[in-house]
This record gives sequence, structure tokens and C-alpha cells, in this order.
Amino acid sequence: MPPVSATLPTVFETDSSSRAYCPDLDEAIELHWAALLLRPLGHSLRSISLNHLAISLQDRFQQRSILSDLDEAIELHRAALLLHPVGHPLRSMSLNNLATSLHYRFQQRGILSDFDEAINLHRAALLLHPAGHPLQSISLNNLATSLQDRFQRRGVPSDLDEAIEFHRATLLLRPPGHAGLRGVPSDLDEAIKLHQAALLLCPLGHFAFETDSSSGVSCLILDEAIELFRPALLLYPLEHSFRSIALNNLAVSLQDRFRQRGILSDQDEAFRLHLQLSHLSHAASLSDLSAAKSWVTSAEEMNHGSALIAYQTALKFLDQHVALLSSSSRHFNVVRQATSSLATDAFSCSLRHGALKTAVELVEQGRAVFWTQLTRFRSPLDELSLSNDTSAVLAEEFNQLSFRLRNAFDKSTEDTSLQIRQLTVQFDDVVSRIRMLPDFSRFLLPPLFSDLQKAAEEGPTIIVNASQYGCDALIILKAQDPVHVPLVVARTEVSELSSEFQSLAEQFGSSDHQHKLVGILRKLWDYIVDPVVQTLRKSKVHPGSRICRTLREEERQLSHIYISSYTPTLATLVRARRHVSRDASPQHFVAIGQDNPERGKELRCIAPELAVIAQHVAPVVSFTSLTDSHATVQRASEALSRNQWVHLACHGMPNRQQPFESSFAMRDGPLMIKDLIRSHWQNPEFAFLSACHTTVGDEKSLDESIHLAATMQFSGFRSVIGSMWSVDDEVARQVVSAFYGNLVDGSGRLDCTRAAAALHKAIKSLRKKIPLEQQIVFVHIGV
Repeated sequence: MPPVSATLPTVFETDSSSRAYCPDLDEAIELHWAALLLRPLGHSLRSISLNHLAISLQDRFQQRSILSDLDEAIELHRAALLLHPVGHPLRSMSLNNLATSLHYRFQQRGILSDFDEAINLHRAALLLHPAGHPLQSISLNNLATSLQDRFQRRGVPSDLDEAIEFHRATLLLRPPGHAGLRGVPSDLDEAIKLHQAALLLCPLGHFAFETDSSSGVSCLILDEAIELFRPALLLYPLEHSFRSIALNNLAVSLQDRFRQRGILSDQDEAFRLHLQLSHLSHAASLSDLSAAKSWVTSAEEMNHGSALIAYQTALKFLDQHVALLSSSSRHFNVVRQATSSLATDAFSCSLRHGALKTAVELVEQGRAVFWTQLTRFRSPLDELSLSNDTSAVLAEEFNQLSFRLRNAFDKSTEDTSLQIRQLTVQFDDVVSRIRMLPDFSRFLLPPLFSDLQKAAEEGPTIIVNASQYGCDALIILKAQDPVHVPLVVARTEVSELSSEFQSLAEQFGSSDHQHKLVGILRKLWDYIVDPVVQTLRKSKVHPGSRICRTLREEERQLSHIYISSYTPTLATLVRARRHVSRDASPQHFVAIGQDNPERGKELRCIAPELAVIAQHVAPVVSFTSLTDSHATVQRASEALSRNQWVHLACHGMPNRQQPFESSFAMRDGPLMIKDLIRSHWQNPEFAFLSACHTTVGDEKSLDESIHLAATMQFSGFRSVIGSMWSVDDEVARQVVSAFYGNLVDGSGRLDCTRAAAALHKAIKSLRKKIPLEQQIVFVHIGV
């Protein structure tokens, strides 16, 4: 159960003695802008206008949750601070105001650099408010609140110690009857007082009031906290950015009291409060998502009927929150922390409620979130472009804005934030206009089951899910409802098998691992594969058919009964099947081989591997190769962007702690994922990644699929072959030779939809010649 204190809203205080109240914020902001224009650089009152405008924009953000207002307020506060150098009487005000705005933005977007900067600014402000200063209590309170919040995010004990010390110092300066911030009562002052009082009743880090209730002390404290949270909630209107936090605080407290006393009305009220989260109208922030996840936890713990709605709300908030971030790898940690096990648990909950189609929609919405966000700016609009002149203009406008917005995000600095806001407004406008067109009403929205079912057009698609609440498989068929396959295995057993396999994979190449490998594969067959195969047979999916699975990395191999392919998400597979190249011009194929990289041992079979590729494909495509000193990072990037067919033979260098630094080893250094995602591809079709570990991604967020093979697929390659562990150099040459021999037919053109069958046939022909772990190292992803 989350601690009440961990979900308290961060309430800051500002020195607003020079701020006039105006009931019409929009008009006030317009007037402040006009005043600012009359006070150019060098004007003695310019800093005052900057401050008034920033505070008004911040107030409007708190009332309406318009994030662009908060961004603009931060820029204005920065400008005001520059006009208040050390020694200026208003410097402490500017420090405090900028810090407060940065902390609010952290709560919305979760970017840690905002958080740390805010704390440093609060410290600087406190130094300017020594003992006896009338604003010392404000600085103490703000710094204490920030440190408390950072402790709850990072768990650094020194932050907690400091927060307690500063809170105590604040209370000493505020005896009972202390005046409000403006000298007169106000809703904001009252909310601050109520939350601070509740905070004292809910000690920092204290979970669920686990004290000796026989004395009745904890019950009395909980009663008082609830009575403080009730009026605090009333002070936050429906559109207020803090409302979800206030809802969650009261709901969590009521649930704690229900556990103590078993009063059903407390539990009912708690879930009625949680249900209000599903009706929030503003764009979701990180705080809103945290409140929804708290609801999920409570509903699962209590086995409450609102659990599925809680998951749907949390995933809706996740989608909205991630949409506010750039697709830069710098924000991946925010995505990783936000997603956690949300998708897998939502899938399990849906199955337990018999909502099989909803299960597919939710797991799709919560997996590969980073890649989904990236594709928002890369959505091909071929169908829209071909509709009519108006649609073609919209498609071109969307493509241009997507390109400009991606570039602005990649170069994101304080100087570009205004540009990003302007582009975002334009982008949202063109998306709204596209959604008004026939057949485009769900453009860039999470796909429905009817859309995702198209992934099964060429064979069943199987989702295998391991949740803390149970393990299941779901078979998606072309023209039928999904088929649920319960798996009699716990997630802990799956995790143990995964760890055992990963340890064994490090020993591949030695002579004593074969028996252990067979044992692990046999368990996977018994626990996962066989129940699915038996259900497929009952569904009349015959041996030799093509099937596709969406899998986590620990689930390794289906039997040789079917031709297997894999996909990180169903939408990616649907998109790859839909985007068939209509270009009848010559196909361009590049083979990039690097046998002597800057780092890594020499690879002896690269040259023979590329030679055999040329032998098979040169007669039917425009073939070029890039090897030795020519296979550099820059030249490889250029070649990748110009060719539809790619073969990479080199060292693969996974980085499981910093997945965006996973790379292909070139002569002069690494060609990283973060470089590949910035590339602009020309109708990519197929990539064979003849390198080690190309499907190995971030160890803490497997469902995000941040690895080299997924990078190629999400970059537009319709069909990709990658590896799950180390590949033997000579084995790679043999597999590649057999693969391209099967791929090339008599049509005179290469067809990437034949890749899965070609790989299947190649491995089958080599089964008696190569070790077991090398037979299953390569996997096909996509069409």
C-alpha cells in the first residue's frame, strides 16, 4: 500500500506581495504581455513585468493544466532572475519562483534535471533569508517539501533528514494562528495549511499506520488526517492539476482505516474517489499517472470490481503523459519508471474479467511505449496522400511538422522551448483536422482490437504474458475471437528459468552446457509451448503454418512444428504488412562487413560471408558492399539510409544498462541505436543483422524492446533477422549462405515476406551440422 505521505501534493509558497488578484486570468495575462512590451531590455521595471506575467501564467496552469503556460512561466522567471543579480533585493523572490515552477514541471513530466535545479535554487533562496527574515519560513517550507519529494523518488536518507529538519524549523516560525501568505485567508493558504497538518499526522516514509492500534492512537491520527484531507480536496476544482493527488490522498487514508476497522463505507468511498480519476479532463501528468497506479494497486489488493477501469485509466494517462515528452532517449528513464509492469498486469486483469479483446488493446498500449511515441512523428501517410488534393496537403503538412518537431526535440534547450510549444500547437491542429477525414478518426490514437487483429492475417499471433497475478497465452486468429490459454506456471518460475538461461548463454561454446540447455527448453515446452500447440491444433492451425508471437526476451523458442516469427507489438506488424512498396524501380542492397573494428576481436568469416551474399543476390538487385576501412560509422549510416535491403556482418555490442548505446562495431567506433533512430530511411524492406546479441535490450524494461533489431523494425524495416546471444563466426556464414539460397527465387525480385520461411529452411538444413544453441540463436521479426 503506498504511504499517504508519498502521495501528498507538493505545495509551494511564493512571495506575491506585488501581485494583484484578477478574476479573469486570460485578460490579466494579455495586460501583462502588453506591459512587458512597453518595458524593453534596460527598463527599470522590466523584471517586475516578467515576474507578474510568469506568475499569472503559472496560476493559469494550476487552474487549467496547460503545460505550455508552465514552460513559458519558467522562461520568464529565468529572464527575471538574470535581471536580479547577487545583491539585488528581489533576487530571493526570483530564485524561489523559478524553483517552484521547475518543481511543478517535474511533477508533470518527471525530468530529474528540473528537480535537482529546483532544489539548488531553493537552497540559494534560503541563504538570502537568514534568521529573523520575514520570508525565512517560506524558503524553509519550500526546500523541505522539495527534499521530501526527492527522498520519495530516490530514497537518499540525507534528503529525508534535511526535510524533517527544515519542516520542524518552519513549524517553529508558524505557531497556531499564523497569518496566510497574503495576510488574509484564501483557498490556497487553507489548502497549504491542511496538507501540512496532514503531513505531520502521516510521518515521512510511514506505511499504512502500522502502529499498535490497541491504544487507539493510530486510529485517532487517521481520523484527523481524513478530516483534513476532505476539505483540502474540496479546494481543488475538477480541472485543477493537483486534484488527482488530493483524491488519492483521501482514498488511501480511507482504505487504511478500512483495514483497521473493517467499515465497508470507507472502502466504498475510497473507490468512488478513485473512480473520479477516470473523468479528469486535462492532459495527464506524472502525478495523475501515479494516482491511477495507486488505484490499480488498491483494486488488485481488495479484488475490487473497478480494477479493469483503473488499468484503463492508468494506461490512458500513460499515453497522454508520454505524448508530452519528446522521443529523445534522454526521456527513456521517465518512460521506464512510468510503465513498469503496468501492461502485463492489465493484460492479466482483463483475462480474469473475461475481456479478451480489451486485454489485447491494453497490453499493446502499455508495451514498447518509447517506440510508439517515436512513430507518432513517423507515421506514413501514403493512403492519406492518395485520397484527394486536400488530404495530400494535410499529409504534407503533417510530415513537415513531424520532421521539424523531431529536430526541435533532439536539440531541445531553453532556447528552443518556445519553438517546441508553437510546433506542438500546429501539430495538434493538423492531427485534429486529419481525424475529421473519413477512415482517419483514430489517427495516432491507441489501436482497437479490430485493427490489431489484422496482425493475424497470415497466421495466428500469440501473446505470451507473465504477470505477478498469473501467466497466460492468448491466441489471436484472423476471423475469430481470441482464444485464452491459461499457463500453469508462476512468474517467479519463469524468472528463474530466464536467469538460468542467461547464465547458461554466457557459457555457450563450452562442451558441458548441452544437457542443461535441453533441460531448460523441455521445461519451456511443458510450461508454455505445449499448451499453446495443443490449442492451435484444436483451432485447426495445421503444422507448417506461419505463426507470430509477441514475446519478452526470456521466452525463447517454439517447436519446429510451425514457422515462427516475432514482433514487439502487433501494431508494428500490421504497419509492416500494410506498407508494401509500390516502387518498381531496381532494388538496392548493401552488405556492410567489419571484421577488424576499433574494439573487439577480429572476425575471420566476414569476407566469405559477404562473398556468398553477393553470389546469391547480385543477379537480381543493385548490390554494393562496404568493408574494412570503408565500413565507418558515417559511411555505414549513409549506406543504410540509401538502401532498402541491408546485411550487417560485424560485432554486436549490447548495453543492458544504457540500451540506447547498444551498437554495431564499425572501424572507427560504435554505430549506436541513438544514431540509428535519427536516420531517415528510404522505403526500407529487410535487414539481416549477422551480429551477436541484436535482440538483447534493457534489463530493467524488457517490454520496451530497446535493442538493435527492434530499432531497425521501428525505423521502418518490414522484416528483420536478429540474434539472441553470441553467434559463432563460421556458423553465421553457413546460415547466411543457406538463407539467401532459399530467399532468392525465379521472380527476379527479392521479397521480404519470404524471409521467415527462408530462415526456417536454412536452419532445418543445418540442424545436424551446428550446435543446438546456434540452431535457435537467430529469430525473424516482422512480416
